[in-house]
Amino acid sequence: MYKNLAAALVAACFFLPAVQAQTPAQSTEPIKAGFVYVSPITEAGWTRQHDEGRKAVERALGDQVKTTFVADVAEGADAERVIRDLAQQGHQIIFTPSFGYMEPTLKVAKEFPNVKFESVTGFKTASNVAASNARYYEGRYLAGIAAGRMTQSNVAGYVAGFPIPEVLQGINAFTLGMRSVNPKATVKVVWLNAWFDPPKEREAAMALFNQDVDVIAFHTGSTAVMAAAQERGKMAVAYHSDMRKIGPDAQIIAVTHQWGDYYTARVKAALAGQWKSGSLWGGVKEGMIRVGDFGPKVPKPVQDEILAKQKAVGAGKLQAFAGPISDNEGKLVLPAGQTLSDPQILNMNYLVQGVVGRIAR
Repeated sequence: MYKNLAAALVAACFFLPAVQAQTPAQSTEPIKAGFVYVSPITEAGWTRQHDEGRKAVERALGDQVKTTFVADVAEGADAERVIRDLAQQGHQIIFTPSFGYMEPTLKVAKEFPNVKFESVTGFKTASNVAASNARYYEGRYLAGIAAGRMTQSNVAGYVAGFPIPEVLQGINAFTLGMRSVNPKATVKVVWLNAWFDPPKEREAAMALFNQDVDVIAFHTGSTAVMAAAQERGKMAVAYHSDMRKIGPDAQIIAVTHQWGDYYTARVKAALAGQWKSGSLWGGVKEGMIRVGDFGPKVPKPVQDEILAKQKAVGAGKLQAFAGPISDNEGKLVLPAGQTLSDPQILNMNYLVQGVVGRIAR
């Protein structure tokens, strides 16, 4: 999660050469990999998925790696202190998955030039700092198709963290996906200005359910919205993780983040002395974003449709942001026959037609 993303990331939107599988060099000592998390490790959500990535590293490398994590670290001064502590403790590679960790990571990296740092959702790099992020919007578009097929009221809700490009991409892609199969559908947005605040997330969901919303999506860090949907007998799109344990009847689909392969490849590269800085913006094609984990309410034909379209997205045959696209004030932002470029997506600052609400300023 992050609070800004500049087009600088586009300068190197490719899989890093070092991500390719490498044979780790033999070492008498395990490599020490550190992870810093912005929230507690809950049963599902943003931090859970990154911790699953850490566990994947352990499974892949066994006694060649020793991992450490510190959870619930606030962005800013606390993050800088924790990152520095991990470097001082001898960690050779440190992963910092939150945008607010970017500047603290860069600052500490200058002090420890021999340590490798991975700024996840950041965009600034250095000789010993790599950046990576995922095309979450691709999964959002596919989830919107599911919502469009399943809604009865033609009104969806969206509980959003901060009004930043990443969140706007998700809201817009979800809306476009929904309206691609249900042109009457609209999406109502509530802004929280928080990433992880379960009581506020629940309150926002309940407010939306009181406004004819029968299916809801969210860009926050807990499972509160899914739990609220289960309680109210509504439908929900899980985010970050599969949340069927929390909403066994509510969940219709999950957009999940898959960090294990990337984390493992980067630790292998560091272990082999082949780690290089760079930037990655990966999506369905690279296996970093996946939709699935359908709930019991979703008919088989709808599941098949979405899985087929997921393959089309991975193959580059289906684009979430294909024209014509107008904003929700009626202005044409993309003509028919065109698709948004990466810089345009990364700097998105509007809501598309069909979204009810404004960008919180």
